[in-house]
Order: sequence, then structure tokens, then C-alpha cells
Amino acid sequence: MTGTGERPLLLLVDDDELIVDALGFALGDEFDLLTAGSRQAAVETLRAAPRQPALALVDLGLPPLPHHPDEGFALIGELFAFNPHMKVLVLSGQNERGNIQHALTLGAVDFVAKPCDAELLRARLRHQLMLLEAEGPGRPGDHDDELLAGTSSAMATLRALVEQFADTPFPVLVEGESGSGKELVAQCLHAASGRRDQRMLTLNCAAFRPELLEAQLFGHARGAFTGADKARAGFFEEAAGGTLFLDEVGEMPLDLQAKFLRVLENGEYYRLGETSSRRTDARVVAATNRDLRERVRAGEFRADLFHRLTVLTLNVPPLRSRGDDWRLLLERFQRQYADSIKPFVLAPDAEAQLARYSFPGNVRELRNIVIRLGAKYPGQTVSASQLAAELEFDYAEAAPAMATGGDLALRIRSPGFRLDRELEALERAYIETALALGEGNLSKAARLLGVNRTTLYSRLARLGLGPAADGA
Repeated sequence: MTGTGERPLLLLVDDDELIVDALGFALGDEFDLLTAGSRQAAVETLRAAPRQPALALVDLGLPPLPHHPDEGFALIGELFAFNPHMKVLVLSGQNERGNIQHALTLGAVDFVAKPCDAELLRARLRHQLMLLEAEGPGRPGDHDDELLAGTSSAMATLRALVEQFADTPFPVLVEGESGSGKELVAQCLHAASGRRDQRMLTLNCAAFRPELLEAQLFGHARGAFTGADKARAGFFEEAAGGTLFLDEVGEMPLDLQAKFLRVLENGEYYRLGETSSRRTDARVVAATNRDLRERVRAGEFRADLFHRLTVLTLNVPPLRSRGDDWRLLLERFQRQYADSIKPFVLAPDAEAQLARYSFPGNVRELRNIVIRLGAKYPGQTVSASQLAAELEFDYAEAAPAMATGGDLALRIRSPGFRLDRELEALERAYIETALALGEGNLSKAARLLGVNRTTLYSRLARLGLGPAADGA
């Protein structure tokens, strides 16, 4: 799978030593294993690993809350910070439907209930490796016509800005929710620029301890720190003439931000352990799913760096704000995985259900939905009930329940929670329901909602919903 003769690397996270030993025995002949007993231990293990695992098998109930899924949910999000292409499978006894759906929404590709059959688990891991083979490593520019697919006005605006910003020498900040496609936007910026024939390197600022992140960015001299037995170039040096994509830039430590700002201002930096400055002409594209303004107000991000990074900003719209773009993306994912899974067809009621869905996990969630449906129902017609089993929450049908009886504590503690996103989804659900009750009549819907027609029209425009019929 790796193309280098190495066996696939599997990260196994479980606090039960008996389970770890049993799985190590069952899977050790086919996989190289990294093991950890907690979320923190898993993060430290990945930071120290010489290569990143292709697969992860994680329990939800991890210390210090072994009887609650929060630690497992948080870990899923952190794993994608290390490698957005990692296949994360959940192996847990906390297999309530809500836990399954939330794990899948966060990006997990499968959920296996404990206790499980070793051969079944092996088969599911092999299937995910096969899908990784089908995806291939890819290069920026390989699928330029599909990377930013969509006919919505939001995507048309984004594509136009990518073209405008592509050849400027200034840094670009890409903002957007987790799973919305920020790295794809960075790839398009590189592919549309005059640097397209040079390297594009990616570094995740959340994936390294502070002292190691500085060495990764700037390089180091021999003997600069314990274990530095030879000099090494950093990412700024290796990306010279090309593009350096810094993901999760909001997680960069404060003391390192000053050195990063110096590079942005004049291209100057120092390798660790050296006194002579070096220069780089690498073009910086940074990304974050955090609100950097809040980070500045909290004293966790330098104001001068914020202003330097936000001269050119691209906002990647969440999938729920992109109208019918999900249809094009669904077809794209079916084509992408056609060698591994047979395409399926959505029944009309299932298609209508997906059209109402808010996609809290964005494009990544849609991709995983396509993979799961293709694996479960190859060449078949998928019904609404079969689709519903793959969705975390249907806001359009359950908005009142969410407001009163939903597990709000669980949602608030989940990785990537954004109040604005939740409120927007709730507003969208009420408006769509009122329009349905009013049979598409804007004035009737406004009366049902207790707002005037002009207010409702402006909210429809802000949410990207189509125009409704007018009438008294």
C-alpha cells in the first residue's frame, strides 16, 4: 500500500491492555502497530512516530472519562490534524446509535462494536486500505476541474478569488469549518500560480510539540538539540520557489509566532543552532478552523501576525450553504471510488432527505457517506431509512427536538463545535419548515414565523436558500 515495501501502520488506542494484546496478536502479522491508552498518549505517540499511520482504530471510552465518549470524539478530530487522509475506525462498546452517527460525522469511516470477530475487523481494515489505494497520493492540479466543484454562488465567488490571489506574493489565510476543503483550496492556489511546477509542502502546526515545530519550520544545525545528529533543512527552505501550506496555524505557539512574522515580512529566518540568517521565497498559505480574532482577544495569537496573515483571506463555505453542490460532489465521489465500490442510486425520498440535511461534517462527511452506502448497497437503490442510518442529525425534521431534548452537552464538547453553525442550521430548519407549510408562499411563511416578509427574504438570501413564491 505504501509503495515502499513497508507494512501499513495502524494506530490502536484503547485503555484495556487485554484488548490491546489480543488485537496485537490478531493483527500483528499484517500491520505494524502503534499503541496508546489515552487521547494524550495517542497524540504524543503520533508526534514521535517516524511515519504517520494510514489507519487508526480507536475506542470512544478513554481515560479520564472511560464511561463517556467525549475523549474518543475529541481524538478523532485530532487524528485528522495529523493526517486528513487517515482512515479512522471506531472499536467501542459504546455503540448507541447517537454515538455511531456522531463518530461518523466527525470523519470516522467505520464503527465496529465490541466484542468483535478478529477476522471481521481484519476484513474492514483491509477494505479501508483498498480505498486508500483507490484514492492514490494525488498531486496539486491533478483534478483542478473537480477540486472546487459546485455551481453555487458561494463556490463561484471562491473560485474567482482563488484565480485573483493565485499569483500574488502575499500570504493567504484560508478559513473554514473542519472538513470543508481548506487544503483543496490551498492546492488550487498553488496549481493556478506560476509556482505550479515547484513543490507544495504541507505542515500541520497542531501535529508537533512547540520545540519540534520550530525545527520543522526553520531547520536546525547539527547538535542544536538532543538527537540532532546532523543538520537538517526546514520546510521554509525546502519549499523555496514553491508553496508552504501551514494548516491549523492558530495552534502555533506564541513565542514561535514572532519568528514566523519575521519570515512573512522579509523572508528572513534562522536555523536552530545557527547565527547566520537565511532567506526564503516560499509563498505561505495558512489555514484555520478557529476564530483567530477570538484567539487575539484571548492573548493566544499575536495581533500583528493576525493583520499580516489576513491581508488576503479566503472563506471556504460549509456544504450546507452551497445549495445543490452536494449532488455534484456525490457524483464525483462515486466516480472516484468506482474501482472499489459499485455506484448506488438514491431513492426519491432519500434524495429529498439528503437535500434537507445540514452536513455538520461538511464535504468529508459526504465523502464518507458515499463510501459507506457504496460498500453496504453496491449497485442498489438506497431508501430513506437506509440513508437515515448514516446521518447524524436531520435538522430540518428535528429542530424542535434539538432545541429542547437534544444532547446539548455532548454537542458542545464535540470537536469543532461552533455556536453560529448550530444556530444557522436551526434557523434554516424553521424557515424551510415554514415554507413547506406555506406551500412555498413567502408571505404565508413569514406570518407563520412571526416576521415581516422583507426580514424573511433577507434571511433566505443570507442562508443561500432559493427564492420563494410571493403572494398574500
